[in-house]
Formats: sequence, C-alpha cells, structure tokens
Amino acid sequence: MRVGKGTVLPRLFITWPHQVAIGSNCLLEEGIRFKFDGIWQPGPSIQIKDRVFLGSGCEFNISVSITVGSDSLVASGCRFIDHDHGTAPGGLIREQSGPTGPITLEENVWLGCNVVVLKGVTIGSGAVVAAGAVVNKSVPSNEIWAGVPARKIGQRY
Repeated sequence: MRVGKGTVLPRLFITWPHQVAIGSNCLLEEGIRFKFDGIWQPGPSIQIKDRVFLGSGCEFNISVSITVGSDSLVASGCRFIDHDHGTAPGGLIREQSGPTGPITLEENVWLGCNVVVLKGVTIGSGAVVAAGAVVNKSVPSNEIWAGVPARKIGQRY
C-alpha cells in the first residue's frame, strides 16, 4: 500500500493492500473498508489523491477502479460499488458476472453521509451530492444532486 507524506492511517480493513494508493495530507477516519473484489492482479485500482477526507465507515467495493480526486470530501458511510451481478435466468445470481465500470470523483467533490455511487459514474469537479443519494449516472461539474436515484437539484455558481 502506498501512503503519501502527512497522511495518518487509522484502523482500516484492506483485502489487497497493493491495490490502494493514498495521497499526501489525507484525513481518514476509522472503519473504512478497501475491498478489491477479485483475484490478485497488479494495482493500484483504488486511488485516493491528495488532501482528501474520508469519513468513518466508508466502503470501497471495487473490481475495476476508483479514483477520488484531490481536495474531495467523502462523508461517513459512503459506498462505492463498480460492479454488478448477472441476472440471467437458469443460473445462480451469485455465480454470474455482471457489468462493471470505473468510478471517478474529480477534484473538489463533496459527498454527504451515506451516498452510494454505482458503476461507471463520474462526478465532476466541484459537484455536491446530498446525503443518502444513490448516484447511478454521471454528475456534471459544479452541479448539486440529491435523491434516489440522484437527480440535479441545483447549481454552484
């Protein structure tokens, strides 16, 4: 696991430490889960850039990749899942591969408590996502989104 200067790590859960890279001067609270959901492969697939805040109980359930841009704020309880199960009839759902897609949070993003970000989503620079939202499509820069599923409710000027 790579950790930048000035970042102090609390108690974390990490399945594959080489899949995680954390930048400089980050603040991480306890109980964060970095779960690379797959077999061994070169990494890192989970990249946290500089000066990022990650609140307690966040979960990164990643099989492709996630990048959290510099100066972003991720409140407690947020979840990131970049893959699904297949749902074809005639087989066990748990044994089916499903669609995947990388997750990207650009710079200066703020996610409220308990936001869920799903596969293939990019959240643009300066965007805000309200607490409890489920983000299943990309959010443009400087927009404010909320709800289940998340939708635009405002604009940052």
